[in-house]
Amino acid sequence: MNKTTEQPSLICGIDASTNTMAFAFYRNKILTQYGKLNFKGDNIYEKVIDANLKVKSFFEHYNLTESVVIEHTVFMNSPKTAADLALVQGAIIGGVGLAGIKIIGRVSPITWQSFLGNKKLNKEEQIKIRSENPNKSPSWYKAYERDFRKRRTIKLLEIIYDKEIHDYDVADAAGIGHWAVNNWDKAIGFDKD
Repeated sequence: MNKTTEQPSLICGIDASTNTMAFAFYRNKILTQYGKLNFKGDNIYEKVIDANLKVKSFFEHYNLTESVVIEHTVFMNSPKTAADLALVQGAIIGGVGLAGIKIIGRVSPITWQSFLGNKKLNKEEQIKIRSENPNKSPSWYKAYERDFRKRRTIKLLEIIYDKEIHDYDVADAAGIGHWAVNNWDKAIGFDKD
C-alpha cells in the first residue's frame, strides 16, 4: 500500500469482528459519522464474501475516504476464531482496496486504548471490583472487567467528542480513529506500538 506521511482529511477507523465492521469517520480530526455493517452467511466463507461485497460498496458510496485504520488482530484463545477473524479482516481490506482506498494502517488494541486513557485495570481497580462483587468465578471477573473498559471507552469518547455512542464495537472504531488522527505516522508506519 501507498506509504505517505501526509495525513488525509478523511480517515475511517475500523473495528472488525467475524460478523460486523464497526466504522467511525474523522474529517480533519473531528468525529463525524459512525455505525456498523452486519455480515450475513451460514458459514464463515459466506460471511467473507458478504463482507467483501458490502465493504466495497460502502466505501464506493463514501468515495472521499482516503484512508482506513483497522484494529490489528491479537492473540486469541481460540485458533478457529483467530482464523475466522483473519479471513473477515482480509475481506474487509480487499473491499477497501477494491473501492480505491490506497492508505491502510493498523493499530493494536492496547495501543489505542491506552492513548485514549483506557489502560488495563490496575490492581486497585481489580481489588475494588472483587470486593464489590465477592465470590464470583474468574471468568465472571474477566467479563466484568472487559465490560467495564468498554463502558469507559464510551465515556471517554463522549467527553472528547460530545457524541453519545451506545454500541461497544462502534465505540472501539471511534477509539481506533481517535488514535489514528493523533498518531498518523505510527498508524501508517507499522510501528511496533
